[in-house]
Amino acid sequence: MTTAPIEAVAAREILDNRLEPTLRVTVETPAGTGRADVPCGRSRGAHEAHERRDGGDRYRGRGVREAVAAVEGEVAPALAGHDATDQRGVDAALRALDGTRRYERLGGNVVTGVSLATLRAGAAATELPLYRYVGGADAGVLPLPFFDLIEGGELAGGDLPFQEHQVVPVGADSVAEAVRWTAEVYYELGDILRDEYGEASCNVGDEGGYNPIGVDDPREAFDLELRAIEACGYGDEFALAADVAATHFYDSETETYALLGESMTREDLADFYADLVDAYPIVSLEDPLDQDDFTGVADLTDRLDVQIVGDDLFTTTPRRLEEGIDRGAATALLWKVNQVGTVTEATEAARLATRNGYAVQVSERSGQTPDTWLADLAVGLAAGQIKTGVTRGERTEQYNRLLEIEAELGDSATFGPPGDALR
Repeated sequence: MTTAPIEAVAAREILDNRLEPTLRVTVETPAGTGRADVPCGRSRGAHEAHERRDGGDRYRGRGVREAVAAVEGEVAPALAGHDATDQRGVDAALRALDGTRRYERLGGNVVTGVSLATLRAGAAATELPLYRYVGGADAGVLPLPFFDLIEGGELAGGDLPFQEHQVVPVGADSVAEAVRWTAEVYYELGDILRDEYGEASCNVGDEGGYNPIGVDDPREAFDLELRAIEACGYGDEFALAADVAATHFYDSETETYALLGESMTREDLADFYADLVDAYPIVSLEDPLDQDDFTGVADLTDRLDVQIVGDDLFTTTPRRLEEGIDRGAATALLWKVNQVGTVTEATEAARLATRNGYAVQVSERSGQTPDTWLADLAVGLAAGQIKTGVTRGERTEQYNRLLEIEAELGDSATFGPPGDALR
């Protein structure tokens, strides 16, 4: 007999960091209560779980009152009495209740909120921190952060085509050291931008990265980051990475990419990436080609000796990841629970990736709240990598939580991905 039967499931409309509505879901059991906020992406892949919004004029159609009603009117009665520690059973019930592939009926945000809140309730019932509840007694791998210092694409208002220009403190020995080093580089980069591009260039995008005015070439963004790294005296302690999000500058009719004033073919863009990797200490490229171009990504994976991350390509979906594995496309999975719906499905994708030698990079969304389940899940999954922006309270809360976990684990913790994968 369960000690954590679900007694109540409730939801409310709250606001994310962009002042847009999202869901907060609470699951109550006699042994403990779980609460979780649902993140929301601006840059969304075509194969993600459906996000339920109200439409109409209120919040320009972005409200989630219908999602709240679905949680309380339909999901809550269906889950009453289910064991909150049976995550797989609860998630299977959600899947059956919805009955569609991408949660088009209930809404992926409804399912994600309930699934995550159930996970939290299960952890509360067992009196374990969330990372221990997910990863077991051996959970102790702290992730290497990828910091998005300069933003472009869908995340910012400038002219840079790549969505994120990241710095990666590969020489750091701990989360604390990685965060401190990167904070110092961030300050220095701000000084450089202020002096050379004007005060307005220190404005930031959705995830806290700078949005420099007049910078429209990814190479210039990388040069600026390297200058800041060198000025801080860190040299080879940092590598670079990028979330290209190439689908957003891809024309499906002509099968070309609009980049730097040119219309590039897949082959042209691959040559551009090869030149970038030769010229800069780049260790990782995310979504370098269109979200459905498994063939092109496989060719690029063979050609470049860097981590190739699938975000829109895989959408944390086991079925799409299996296709990528079969075709040799990419070497890493970007992991976002709300892309696929439930914790169980997302965990299955992470395990599938790991079994097949793919890295797992846990990721935030551009629409985030201060809820820190993301940091705990990165440790619980032993992912070894995390991407969660750079500044703004909802981003720094993830780092603060990782610092807390690092202090709790002490000398038993390891840091970063296994081996020398990114070093």
